[in-house]
Amino acid sequence: MANDDLKDLYLEQVQDMHSACRQSEAVTRKLAEAATDGELKAALERGVDGIQRGRDTMAQLAAAHGADPAARHSAGMEGLVAETEKEIFGERFTDGDTRDAAIIAAYQLMAHYAIAGYGTIRAFARRLGLDEDAGAAQTCLDKSYDGDRAFTEIATGHVNRDAA
Repeated sequence: MANDDLKDLYLEQVQDMHSACRQSEAVTRKLAEAATDGELKAALERGVDGIQRGRDTMAQLAAAHGADPAARHSAGMEGLVAETEKEIFGERFTDGDTRDAAIIAAYQLMAHYAIAGYGTIRAFARRLGLDEDAGAAQTCLDKSYDGDRAFTEIATGHVNRDAA
């Protein structure tokens, strides 16, 4: 798709985030199963719900402008997911607490991708005068920040301390 104008770029970003959510949702489910810490497991399960809401929001934004939300693949998230798969689900970690610390790190890298994406979408929507779209992106952005802070609290509260 050629980017003729900011609106085209905006829709590409929406489609990228839709793909990113789809990809991160699948691996976050696996992370929740692999986590040993109960608080972390619950946070990851909440993360799946938040990712689903973000994906649904991106689908709605794309559809409102006549775009197919699934028309783009997020290569950036693909790389993060591949790295997560390799690091977490290989034979690298024998200690559950250390694996939990690695799970948090991997999840936060994906969350930061979402924060950057939602922030970009919000900025483009504002510039284009798409106030409702900007508000929807802001909600996704706020939820992503909240999730990131929750994972930081889990990590610094006890998981990193318990890691071998």
